[in-house]
Amino acid sequence: MGATSWVRRSTWRWRRNPLRRPTDVLESWVWAAAVVVMLAAASLAGWLTGSAAHAALRQTVREQALHRHLVSATALRTAGRGTGADREATTGREGYHRVLARWPSPDGTWRTGLVPLPAAAVPGHRFPLWTDDHGRLAGRPLDAATASVHAALAGAAAAAAAAGAVQGLRVLAVRRIMRWRHGQWDRAWERAGQTWGRADAGN
Repeated sequence: MGATSWVRRSTWRWRRNPLRRPTDVLESWVWAAAVVVMLAAASLAGWLTGSAAHAALRQTVREQALHRHLVSATALRTAGRGTGADREATTGREGYHRVLARWPSPDGTWRTGLVPLPAAAVPGHRFPLWTDDHGRLAGRPLDAATASVHAALAGAAAAAAAAGAVQGLRVLAVRRIMRWRHGQWDRAWERAGQTWGRADAGN
């Protein structure tokens, strides 16, 4: 019953009746056009943005796979918990431990530096570490699955933005139609007031 009444309320402007005004028909066409354009624009924007993001992220995946290397680092000693500026300079998360570690570089040299770990490590403990081509610390490389998720989210955001833009234009158009309708009402009342009470007003 609720769905039927909603359909009736939504389609009454399309049915012929003596109370239907030209602005009602125009508002109905604006609504229908907005739905079509919204679906088309959202789909196109989402597809274009998602495709572009996916291509860019796949390139990032390939580059990081080539230039990031997983090495085995050795803990030398625990440097304690990071505080203040040290925390900002490393992971930015509480509860980590800084460990002085040593690891090999791709060129065959060895590097030593502070590495943030979620748990304290005893001297001699070995753990995996990601580095770049120069042996500097680097984050875990982006994988294809994560890239696909990011691309899908970018496409969804673009589709939502396009739909929102079309909806905003529809609202502006309806407001103009409402102002036009109210202007027609004012002019009709003005004409009615000029002929009110006259014997020939109905002629």
